[in-house]
Amino acid sequence: MDLLYYVRLIRRNWLLLLLSLITGVTAALVITANTPPKYVSTISMLVSGDDREGSISAALQAGALSQQRVQSYATLLTSRRVVGQIAQGADIPSLQESITAESIPSTSLLRATVTDTDPRRAAVRANALGAAFSALVDQLERPSPKSRATVRVSVVDAAEVPKVPVSPKPLLNVALGLLLALFAGIGTLVLRDRLDTTIKALETLQQVSRSAVLGMIGFERDARQHPLIVRSDGRSSRAESYRSLRTNLQFIEVDRQLKSLVVTSCLPAEGKSSTSANLAITMAHAGWRVILIDADLRRPRLATYLGIEGGTGLTDVLIERARLHDVIQTWGQPALSVLPSGRIPPNPSELLGSQGMRSVLAQLTEEYDMVIIDAPPLLPVTDAAALSAVCDGALLVVRHGRTRREQVARAEELLSSINARLVGTVLNFVPAKRGDYYEYRYTGTEQETPKLPEPVEA
Repeated sequence: MDLLYYVRLIRRNWLLLLLSLITGVTAALVITANTPPKYVSTISMLVSGDDREGSISAALQAGALSQQRVQSYATLLTSRRVVGQIAQGADIPSLQESITAESIPSTSLLRATVTDTDPRRAAVRANALGAAFSALVDQLERPSPKSRATVRVSVVDAAEVPKVPVSPKPLLNVALGLLLALFAGIGTLVLRDRLDTTIKALETLQQVSRSAVLGMIGFERDARQHPLIVRSDGRSSRAESYRSLRTNLQFIEVDRQLKSLVVTSCLPAEGKSSTSANLAITMAHAGWRVILIDADLRRPRLATYLGIEGGTGLTDVLIERARLHDVIQTWGQPALSVLPSGRIPPNPSELLGSQGMRSVLAQLTEEYDMVIIDAPPLLPVTDAAALSAVCDGALLVVRHGRTRREQVARAEELLSSINARLVGTVLNFVPAKRGDYYEYRYTGTEQETPKLPEPVEA
């Protein structure tokens, strides 16, 4: 993962990251507002030995003794015996936790701090601590009750009432909240991106499918209500995408022109039917003799999309209840031949893999420049695989952000196992905000949505 990966990830999910930062700042402000302020009062004390004899040796001995005592006194300052004298009804363990003591290195000085929510009480307790500790040392350092103390503790700097709390610190809390939210947000995005195996990039689709990406169809909000490109007189970005797909199909192999193409997908609701219909319309507009076959005998959609009668069609031909040319309908201008699915049979796989289906395809490839077959999804049923084995190639439609890599890989393996030719893939429903999806605009005003042409019987 390089820097560019993180930049793209943040750019795609900037709103979620912004929400994370706002949440972090809000949490920091709430914590700050609900945290009682704490004040620290400090007292400094000097530990000195008894050098009243006035000799140099006595002074040196007193200094050495005081330095030896300092470290022990730092621990003694927070002892239960000392703290209990200043508790005045307070909980001694809690009060012990609020007191810290330390010895200043290379000196005979002690520093004690008292933390409290009340600044005046912190100062009072710190001064009381100094007085109590001085009295205790004076008592402990007497060899006998009537002798003088060998070490004494005197207050150097008395504690003062603090004016500014040491906590909470709003700016520091907000900065920490922002930093934690940033790391948490980016970490969540990276984790989600790594766990997300859906296809979102052309490079990923090409690598997983081991075939060329022939087209990228943009997402339009009203595509479900208006799946055909004729609604905008061919001036939409989707229409241009289908023209590009048509052109790419022409140049797959110049010496081996496609005559029959199965359009399928990994799973339902990935846009295979609208892709096959729009591709057929685009080829018909280019002057090709095209026939569109609805071979999805489980959930046929083309009759509804095109607004034609689909009660009689392919199934009637395969069971020899109708002749082929009697059920072919002509749609639109320029004319597009359409073979509906007919009635839904109980054995779709057997019909599509029958010799009768082979004969129908052989006849149609002789009469038309291109036979486009809308087939069921590959993974749930075997219908599309059976058709792909007897056609010149298969086109796999993949839905952006929904179809998973393992599903595409499984579909490719399935086609390879039956020696079917996967001519390429189409990435469908690509968000318009993606940088690699270019939305074409043309001069002139947008026309009103034209009415669908009436079907003409062949």
